[in-house]
Amino acid sequence: MKLLGIILIVLGVLALVYQGIQYTTREKILDIGSIKVTGDTKRTIPLPPIVGGAAIVAGIALILVERRKK
Repeated sequence: MKLLGIILIVLGVLALVYQGIQYTTREKILDIGSIKVTGDTKRTIPLPPIVGGAAIVAGIALILVERRKK
């Protein structure tokens, strides 16, 4: 549980820093017979700050629960 707590804290901090996941897709722009034109489009999946904060709080809670068991 301690390891899971640490992972949640790290993911929460990353979510707060980057505030989203970026990826690139390749899309067809023009497709006429043998002429094919494609282009790269960057897209972002936004992550609200509450997600990062919740992950940090959950990670801290898991670490504290593990300590109290000992």
